[in-house]
Amino acid sequence: MNILLWHVHGSWTTAFVQGPHTYLVPVTPDRGPDGRGRAQTFTWPVSVQEVPPERLRDAPVDLVVLQRPHEEALATEWLGGRRPGRDVPAVYVEHNTPRADVPLTRHPTADRADLTLVHVTHFNRLLWDNGSTRTAVVEHGVVDPGHRYTGGLPRAAVVINEPVRRGRFVGTDLLPGLAAATPLDVFGMRTEGLAAHLGLPEDRCRTADLPQARLHAAMAQRRFYLHPIRWTSLGLSLIEAMMLGMPVVVLATTEAAEAVPAGAGILSTRPEVLARAARHYLAEPAAAAADGNRARQAALDHYGLKRFLADWERLTAEACS
Repeated sequence: MNILLWHVHGSWTTAFVQGPHTYLVPVTPDRGPDGRGRAQTFTWPVSVQEVPPERLRDAPVDLVVLQRPHEEALATEWLGGRRPGRDVPAVYVEHNTPRADVPLTRHPTADRADLTLVHVTHFNRLLWDNGSTRTAVVEHGVVDPGHRYTGGLPRAAVVINEPVRRGRFVGTDLLPGLAAATPLDVFGMRTEGLAAHLGLPEDRCRTADLPQARLHAAMAQRRFYLHPIRWTSLGLSLIEAMMLGMPVVVLATTEAAEAVPAGAGILSTRPEVLARAARHYLAEPAAAAADGNRARQAALDHYGLKRFLADWERLTAEACS
């Protein structure tokens, strides 16, 4: 099967393209948002093929995976007038929580009879108004990075992309209070200037923008993973941290409350409880390692690649039948 999809979310796409199909990924000369091509910082199999838009007109495409509202028109143009959902089977993958007028936000594909709307978490499907469109949930799958936890550095690892710009959505405002309990190492994209923005000393809030190849090793050296995200879909960095064998301290919002079972870390909507858990892990490295072992097993059981790909095989077979 030839599947057309855009390279939008690197971690999700890395898991998706581990399946048995050929994956056609548009590439443009500038490698902009609509033509990034193959990932530069993730390892993808040879079955992922870069295809310039002009070659898609005559390309055999069995399924279109849409992920952003404008991609439907783009696909119709690039496929020479073939319309996703009508002339070519299509699914729409929704990665995000609704952003406004929650819980009344209508999904862009609401009331569509010609495609399936696939949510990556049950929380997302619950919060979006999907109308009469057929929906499904395929929970995340993560390529196992291996049990790499050492926890030798008595600091918290945090992964947030653009923490200054995204602010309250990703819990940036909670970091000063948590930094009083534990020194923070914040990894992600565009993290520079975070300590100054929060008025924190550099030793309490260090930042680094690391490529994926170095990120997991850096995370695993820290004593625990801190997830202060207030309002976004389930961050794959949380699942990756658990698979690394890290104990997790997590704000119990959105799907995170379902992702972390008892014994794998601490979940709470109270920042003071998270701060108390941080101090506990800093003082008790053996307890941190034990919770990290349970976190890894839980993540492998629930978010392993085998289950994820099997779910997608069933869904693609239904969409193309």
